[in-house]
Amino acid sequence: MGFPFLSDEHQVVAPLPHAAPGAPEDPRTTVARQFLLELALSLHRHGTPAHRLEKALGAAARRLGIEAEFFATPTSLMVGIGRLGEQRVQLLRVEPSEPNLSQLAELGRITRDVTEGTITPVDGLTRLKTMEEAPPLYPAWLVVLAFMLSALAVACFLRVRTGDLLTAAFLGLLTGLIVRVAGRQEATRHVIPPLAAFLVSGAAFSADVLLGTRTGYATSLAGLAILLPGFTFTLALTELSTRHLASGTARLSGAMVTFLGLGFGLALGAKAGTAMGELIHPLADGLPGLLSRAPLPGWTEWVALLVAPLAFTVLLNGPPREAGVIVIACAAAYLTSKLAGARMGEELGAFLGAFVVSAGSTWLARARRSVAMITQVPGLLILVPGSIGFRTMTSMLDQQIEAGIATAFRLALIGISLAAGILAGNVVARSQRVRI
Repeated sequence: MGFPFLSDEHQVVAPLPHAAPGAPEDPRTTVARQFLLELALSLHRHGTPAHRLEKALGAAARRLGIEAEFFATPTSLMVGIGRLGEQRVQLLRVEPSEPNLSQLAELGRITRDVTEGTITPVDGLTRLKTMEEAPPLYPAWLVVLAFMLSALAVACFLRVRTGDLLTAAFLGLLTGLIVRVAGRQEATRHVIPPLAAFLVSGAAFSADVLLGTRTGYATSLAGLAILLPGFTFTLALTELSTRHLASGTARLSGAMVTFLGLGFGLALGAKAGTAMGELIHPLADGLPGLLSRAPLPGWTEWVALLVAPLAFTVLLNGPPREAGVIVIACAAAYLTSKLAGARMGEELGAFLGAFVVSAGSTWLARARRSVAMITQVPGLLILVPGSIGFRTMTSMLDQQIEAGIATAFRLALIGISLAAGILAGNVVARSQRVRI
């Protein structure tokens, strides 16, 4: 992840002049400093993790001839500009958010143009403002449709029955509507995970009782898969591994709270949905035979491997022109993980899948002078162990302590394997660059 075209190999411009104590600041320094602050806010706002954020900003500052230090956490950003003892420290309060791939791609272009002198910092500020004020890349109906398609793809990966695909599609649609409606208000935005888990699992288990499918958990997981914080969990372990302890700990805590909220909503929704299904079951004679119980054909997994990356492209606001590359990255990560996992174990499969997508994304980004996160984030999403964390919390809530501890240990192993794969891929990509 990050901005591979910003590196120490580029020539550093001469440092901007420092104003004497009490003297007015040089206008060039003022504009460059303002651009750096706005860039930091935008990078953080659109989902850049701390270890990549600090590195990208440090490289940009050196190219601009500014002495600066950066410290990022999921909810704050501190920027100290100036020589030691004369620093002006800015504290920026930010809200954690999911990666926005199209905005990150544009940020990469703006940063490259400013640091290479193609445009001035003033032009860079203008482009940053234009980018932030741009309308959403995809219409609301397409985003909701992407929720439904992602649920269908996950249901295929879970190997549910043929008839369960209709239930999974409805639950994905329900999740998308909840996210769109509840996300508009600040008061309801923070309760989306438990609210969605309660409503989706309630509908899933009601259908389970009425139709006799016994797949309430699997269809609930498919409907809620896009809300699982497995990617956040993996990023947290990556930040901890790179010694960004404050950010990694905060992000890990946030992922655990989200897992707990989803688990609580699922447990409550399962009980309410089961009770509702039993209540209306006498009025629903003949429904159990409506859905096919035939196993899914083998080819549905390959269709899901095409549909899931396209849904991720919309949900992550990926540039439409990058959809083909995103599909290839996701397919490479998934197939590597699956084939290696079948022969060498799930943990090593996760490591190799993350390694392939990390190294490949970095190499591709360098060749195209773009941002590696465009392909790396979707590729990792198809690998992250969100369902295992979900199962951990539900086991704990059901008083199955031993099963919960066992799945939590498995979650940690897979998460560490993914983090190690990401870091190893970055190391190999950088060493290859040096040799070339």
